[in-house]
This record gives sequence, structure tokens and C-alpha cells, in this order.
Amino acid sequence: MPMDAKEPSNNEGWRSEKIPGIHARAVESLFEVFETMCDGAISVDRNARIVWINEKYRSLLGVAEGDDVLGREIESVIPESLMREVVQSGNPIPVDIMRFGKRHFVVSRLPLHDAGGAVIGAVGFVLFDNLDYLKPLIGKFEKLHSKLTSMEAELVAARRTRYSIASIVGVSEAMVEIRRRARKVAPLASPVLLLGETGTGKELLAQSLHAASPRSQRSFVAVNMAAIPEGLVEAEFFGVAPGAYTGAERKGRRGKLELADGGTLFMDEIGDMPLQLQAKLLRVLEEQAIEPVGSNELRKVDVRLIAATSQDLTAKVEDGSFRRDLYYRLNVLPIHVPPLRDRLVDIRPLAELLLERIAAAHNTRVRELDSAAVLVLQDHAWPGNIRELRNLLEQACLETDEDVISSEIFLRLLPGARRAGAARHSAPSASPSLPQRLANLEREAIREALRCTKGKKAPAARLLGISRSTLYEKINELNLSDSRSLSDRDPDIPEIHN
Repeated sequence: MPMDAKEPSNNEGWRSEKIPGIHARAVESLFEVFETMCDGAISVDRNARIVWINEKYRSLLGVAEGDDVLGREIESVIPESLMREVVQSGNPIPVDIMRFGKRHFVVSRLPLHDAGGAVIGAVGFVLFDNLDYLKPLIGKFEKLHSKLTSMEAELVAARRTRYSIASIVGVSEAMVEIRRRARKVAPLASPVLLLGETGTGKELLAQSLHAASPRSQRSFVAVNMAAIPEGLVEAEFFGVAPGAYTGAERKGRRGKLELADGGTLFMDEIGDMPLQLQAKLLRVLEEQAIEPVGSNELRKVDVRLIAATSQDLTAKVEDGSFRRDLYYRLNVLPIHVPPLRDRLVDIRPLAELLLERIAAAHNTRVRELDSAAVLVLQDHAWPGNIRELRNLLEQACLETDEDVISSEIFLRLLPGARRAGAARHSAPSASPSLPQRLANLEREAIREALRCTKGKKAPAARLLGISRSTLYEKINELNLSDSRSLSDRDPDIPEIHN
């Protein structure tokens, strides 16, 4: 044992401070071992200039024997070295992969300190000059990284929206106004309240608002309040802290608000939200912070809320089942989605779009509707709105193998449709005939589309869901080709131009 190393007595115990002789020798021995084991070693001063390099590293770098690299900045010899970063930060980089030309080295970089703790330089070691040694480890890491990347991509894709504002189909004045308003409110951060009957397409509109917003690359999280048991509503929205209660997940669980952080939370049927949760949601809107169940910690969230309801919220406010302050906080940007029976002119473009989606879902050919079938659909009251229309069209596709679905199919499928048709046929002879009614409906739809597009035919054809050539044929067939006669019929329509 060296003379300066004092053996402690049993009563004294080991001293915590370093024994200078042993510590210095240990450092010296460790450096010698590293230099022997490694494929190269180098040292720089506090200005990242080379002060020492061993022969193995010279050989590895291809530095000629007569080439004196001492005193040169480290980057002039090893362009991608991070030794300067270690000197400047004082933080080690224990393991790294460094490129040198076409080769890759596994390196370790450590800062050097003086007696006062100041950084005076750094030392670097080449642990391996061949990545083959690390292939098993790198392969395992790459596999895990690939799996994680794939899972993240799947999660992002699952939270992405499928619809845009262009997906809002319709030529009626109401739908044109909804598209205009949607484009106006989409970029804003304020809450949006969608009002309308069940099945009118409120979620499609919510997705369209998210897709046109600055949050489009983040999550769109949808939840139906009516589908969540009341006892689980709070945990579903705010999440659960680890071990919050017996049976809770050990790692905790993120709620819908946290999942939507940075994106949009769509709350359908918000009128069914319990009063207790309404107060907490109001706090989230005011403070942009949540408190998971079983936690005393507030977590900041950045969420844009889009709420929807088929109920009369003002009536619920009056009877005390919905908080007045929350209603005012939500009703900042209201959008009313009208029922299908109030925009019958939209049935043809909607039906054609839905038939395309049905064909894609079942991998079959796209069916069409004849004019009489459209008339039957326009005579229906549509209590289930667009959802009912889609279901009816899917049934009709199963009822016939023909490419064109006739009115007879819908007369069989729609309850009361045949009786309504019989009543029309028994009406006085002064009432318009079926061809006249069809012509009037088509003329009205074309007029509406041209009014919306200021007389431009190509966008009008897109609104109607037909080709431009078909629109030209209809204009000629219905005697609408003369822009002056068209203007005489309806002074609100400008002259038609391409």
C-alpha cells in the first residue's frame, strides 16, 4: 500500500473524501486501460485545439507520420467531431456514432476538469472502428424505433379527419351559407356550437372545421356524450392518475381532453352532459387546464372545442339541466344545420355522392337514380335525415341488379310513399303532370346552382353532382340556354358565362 494511503481503523470507518495518491493512480490506470482497449484516443484543450493524439488514432484517420496536427482545431482534422461541444458545455457524450468520410466510429467524449472544477479540455476515445460489433444492438434499436414510428403513424392516422369543407354537399342557400361560415370560423380558436337534428351531418361539419384549421395536423378526438355511462364520464374526459382507486391502471390513463391536446375535441350530444361535469368543462375552457381523477396536479392543455346537439339548449338552460354560463361560453360561433326536408334540392347531389361511397365500400359499380326516383325521395319527410337517406340507398342497391335505380324500388321501401303517390295522381287535372314537376325541380336546382356560382357552369355542375356536359344538355333541354330569357325569368340570376 502506498505510504500516503492510511488504513482506517475499524472504529473510524472509511473516509468519504478522495485519497489523493490512490485517486490519481486510479485515473492514470483507467486512462491507460482505455487507451489500450480502444482503437484511438485524442485530447483537446479548452479552445478545442488538439494537444495529444495516439498513433492508433493517427493511423485510423490516415494522418501521415510527418503531418503535425497538434495545435490545430479539432474540426480541421475530424470535421464531425463534437469535442468542442463537450468543452463548451462541460457535459460528457458517453456513446455516439461519428462519421469520418465513408466510415463510422463508435466514440466516447469526456470533459477534463482542473482542481477547481473548471473545464480545461476534453478527451475522446474510439470504442469501435467498425459498426459490425454493434449490429445486434443497432438492429434491435432500429426494430423498436420502426415499430414505435409505425404505431405513432397509426395513432395519428386514426385521429385524422376524413372530410373537408369541400365534402359539405348541397346547392341550397342554407348549405352554401354553411360552407361560407365554415371557412370563416375554421381558422379561429373559439368554441363552435353545431345545432341540428340527428343525422344532419354535424360530425362531418366538425371534421371539416378541424381540417381547415391551423390544428389540422394534430388530433381530432370525437366523443358522444350520450354513449358514455354517467359514472365514467369524468374519467373518460379528464383521465385517471396512477393508482387513483382500486383497479385503476398503474400507469394512469389519459382522458379525451389530453388526447386532443393541440388539436380539436368534438363533443356530440353535449346536452346530455351531467351538471357536475359541465362545471369542470367550463373551467377547462376558461383556464385551459385539466385535473385527472385522483390527482391534485393541474395539466395544461390546448384544445379547441366543437360541441353539437340535437336538443334545444335554451330550453334546457331554462329548466336548469344545462348551465347558463357554459351555454354562453359554447355559443360563441353557432352554426345551424337544417334538416333534409328543408333542403330537398340537395337530395340529388347527396344521393349521387352516397351511391359512390356505397359502391366503394362494397367494391361494386356505381348506381344511378332516374328522375322519377329523385321525385319520390323529395316527397319523403326524412325524419332520419342524411343517415336515413344513406341506409335507404344501400337497401335499394341490394334490391336491384340494374345500373339505374327506379322509383318503384323506393315506393316499396318507403312506408307511405305509394299512398302519397296515389294521392298525387288523384289530384285535380289542373295540377302539374309528373314530367312537368320533374322539369320544374331540375330547373330550380340549376337556377340555384348558377346563382351560387354567379353563372359559372363548371362549378355549378360540381355543386349539382353532374358533369359539365350533362349540365349543358339540361340547360338546352329546359330552355335555359338563352341567358337573357333566363334573366327575364329570374332577375336575381346574372348572365350565364363559362
